[in-house]
Amino acid sequence: MITIRKAQESDFDSIWEIFHQIVWQGDSYAYDPETTKEQARSIWMSEDVATYVACINDIVVGTYILKANQPGLGSHVANAGYMVKSEYAGRGIGRAMCEHSLEEARKAGFLAMQFNMVVSANEPAVALWQKMGFSIVGVVPKAFRHKRLGLVDVYVMHRFL
Repeated sequence: MITIRKAQESDFDSIWEIFHQIVWQGDSYAYDPETTKEQARSIWMSEDVATYVACINDIVVGTYILKANQPGLGSHVANAGYMVKSEYAGRGIGRAMCEHSLEEARKAGFLAMQFNMVVSANEPAVALWQKMGFSIVGVVPKAFRHKRLGLVDVYVMHRFL
């Protein structure tokens, strides 16, 4: 069973393991594959984000962050980023975290959620976000340097809450 809870500082080593694994692959996040542990901490555990972990049998197998997509007059739209430990892919963890994040975003008063940079070649993620009610509202041509495929398009995806 998947449980999702607010991350604690003591979770960061597990979060770092996932973050490093996913970013190093170079196929889904724009973060530099050489991002250090401290840089990752400042991204994933900063005060302006709510950080969560997904656990199976008390083992951290996924993580997500939830934050305002923009400050000020754009702060009613949420943004989130999700990472699942590679060996746990395909087990519904991403879906569970997305469902959880949508509910947390509603509770926090957000009116919509937007993903700014969904790599078009990340077909499982694109399909999942569409199943979760997100629409592609924009395409940015050749905006991502994919480790294997070279320059690929990214999608801006959005849904109302």
